[in-house]
Amino acid sequence: MRPRILVTDHPGADLEVERRVLAEAGADIVVAQSGGEEHLAELARDVDAIVTCFAQVTETVLRSATRCLTVARTGVGVDNIDVRTATELGMVVSNVPVYCTDEVADHALALMLALNRQLVPLSRSAAGGGWDRQAAPLPARLRGKVLGLVGMGEIGRALVPRARALGLEVMALRRHREVPAGVRTVDTLEALLAQSDIVSLHLPQTEQTLGLLGARELALMKPTAVLVNTARGGLVDTEALLAALERGALAGAGLDVTDPEPLPADHRLRSLDQVILTPHAAFASEGSLTELSQKAATNVADVLRGTVPADVVNPGVLDSVSLRLERSRS
Repeated sequence: MRPRILVTDHPGADLEVERRVLAEAGADIVVAQSGGEEHLAELARDVDAIVTCFAQVTETVLRSATRCLTVARTGVGVDNIDVRTATELGMVVSNVPVYCTDEVADHALALMLALNRQLVPLSRSAAGGGWDRQAAPLPARLRGKVLGLVGMGEIGRALVPRARALGLEVMALRRHREVPAGVRTVDTLEALLAQSDIVSLHLPQTEQTLGLLGARELALMKPTAVLVNTARGGLVDTEALLAALERGALAGAGLDVTDPEPLPADHRLRSLDQVILTPHAAFASEGSLTELSQKAATNVADVLRGTVPADVVNPGVLDSVSLRLERSRS
């Protein structure tokens, strides 16, 4: 019997790349019609692997997948997968940590520039028939301002030369590993927030980072500062951010991710001129999505062939009894 792969959802227009890679591994694809837990749990009963992008792969879904060897995230973060349960059940969880570095770094920079140059209110004014450069506050000169990076992974490091090319001074937390040369470091998040003119988030969402920026942290930022988040919405307390923006305690925000995601259609963040919202699109380009699909599908194919994928989130499972038993049956 050919292995069956459940695809809960996917970021691209089609599954051409995934079908090709998995067909080479002798597997067939089953595509979910919705991301509902009950529907996914039913489909998962007789599959050998799960590929997911944004859908929630919960404990219920995983426990119903009694044949499943692996869960592959089509993306970087794995906060939509119950990794603890997957590990308990002997399932390899994989992700694709490097595929959209340039795209997200470019998007973060674009949000910073658009906020600084007041592009949204100026564009809205011009589109509405106006032609008044005073339709928005006068921008501050960007050169010499301080960009505080919270997170110094691939994307954070890629943003450094982009920002410095604009004359920004770049600051990061000293505890980050491999801080690039020329980046000033501080010891605490509080110090970084207080000294930065732009704060850009580049961290995964974990139990430790959830709600990283709440009312107390946002109050430490300059009233002239802006916040950029291209990482995960849950890093920021949405209502605290809204309150800070509405009372003028923060000058603006550029958000590619939100909590909840998407925001309700009538949420007040959607209507503020000093806020730029994009629909979790920073990672996407023609090249990045092709690379992402190729790598995620290859992670699954590797497990089906009995080899270790390139990027395993829960490496301890590789020695689990259940996984060895499943491999011995294949």
